[in-house]
Amino acid sequence: MVSTRLSLGAAVGVLALTLAGCGSTGSEDEAAAEGTSSTVTVTDNNGEQTVPSPPKSVVATDNRTFETLGTWGVELSAAAVGLMPEGLSYTKDDSIKDLGSHREPDLEQVAAAKPDVIVNGQRFAQFHDQLAKLAPEATVLELDPRDGEPLDEELKRQTTVLGEVFGKQDEAQKLVDDFDASIERAKAAYNGSDKTMGLITSAGDIGYVAPVKGRTVGPVFEILDLKPALEVEGASEDHQGDDISVEAIAKSQPDLMVVLDRDASFAAEEREEGSAPAAEVIEKSEALKDVPAVKNEKIVYFPEDTYLNEGIQTYTEFFNDFADQLEAQK
Repeated sequence: MVSTRLSLGAAVGVLALTLAGCGSTGSEDEAAAEGTSSTVTVTDNNGEQTVPSPPKSVVATDNRTFETLGTWGVELSAAAVGLMPEGLSYTKDDSIKDLGSHREPDLEQVAAAKPDVIVNGQRFAQFHDQLAKLAPEATVLELDPRDGEPLDEELKRQTTVLGEVFGKQDEAQKLVDDFDASIERAKAAYNGSDKTMGLITSAGDIGYVAPVKGRTVGPVFEILDLKPALEVEGASEDHQGDDISVEAIAKSQPDLMVVLDRDASFAAEEREEGSAPAAEVIEKSEALKDVPAVKNEKIVYFPEDTYLNEGIQTYTEFFNDFADQLEAQK
């Protein structure tokens, strides 16, 4: 059953913390009491960054961070509201300047917001230089998972650094601890031998997701040490998965499927023609009816908002869903 959500560790070696009070002892509380400002120095994807603590005006464009910032009560001056899942409180806040989507962004709104911090990344990563020019006084903070690094460690790094920037260290650690616990549950629930297929459904089509490298689903193979049912040469990180025939899926006889419904993140009127729920596309496929994963109902779906989220909470929920389902079937 598709999971629906939006209710709103490990120490990270690359993180360096420096508090520098202006006319204070270095304590943020004392700085606030004296009406002065302080800064915190962290390391992001581009090196060491010094930001005001707490920031006075925040712009956010990185989908992976929206839920975290919202849960922590961080107020935003501007954001890519058009890329946020519907359940996020920011989508109902008319005071936030909407930058729109990465396809046709309204970046001029950034200058009007006068930010001192821009949490940038994912779909907006390509606009780093433009954002820096529009808001030269702001620190552009980028914490996207880096190529070649394990996704689980990168999500924890992102969360931990944001906790330092916004003075939410305890809250960040709780997110990391919950994430780690969900992974351990999922690992324990997996039998170590089930051949697993990663898939993305989009506009009624089924796309193949390469273990480790494929979009969103692929890293789960490495994190949980899943045994692939099929490995395709030249597979990509395409957001809709790679073209594959249902016959090829059936031939690989997967015991377990891990599925992302790309369309589920969007309102019905925004979905592509031919869109259908992933469960319907896969479980009602005549060609897949005799596949072990389908026959035995061993299909784990990502949360519905995943495509517009992909943050640490998304994966925590998925791993717990994975464990719940496999534990129930033992």
